[in-house]
Amino acid sequence: MAYANADELLPPELLREVQKYIQGCLLYVPRSGPERLGWGSRSGARAALDSRNDVIRSGKASGLSIDELAEAHGLSPDAIRKILYCRRREQAS
Repeated sequence: MAYANADELLPPELLREVQKYIQGCLLYVPRSGPERLGWGSRSGARAALDSRNDVIRSGKASGLSIDELAEAHGLSPDAIRKILYCRRREQAS
């Protein structure tokens, strides 16, 4: 996320309007519409979690228990259940 000086970017009338609400602070302006990126898409975190979750699902399908999966992936049994059962709801919709 890049820092930008509003004084250099915004027209004077818009800057004065923004200053009515906030002054001297950092302000995050999110991307809009189709330009907006999903969580973790830029850093690769989303893809890494999806890959890990697929490995967990494959492990369960090949007969590993929830406790074995939890131990292997450093997660709680509840977290493993959430991964396994959440996917079922997504596929059903």
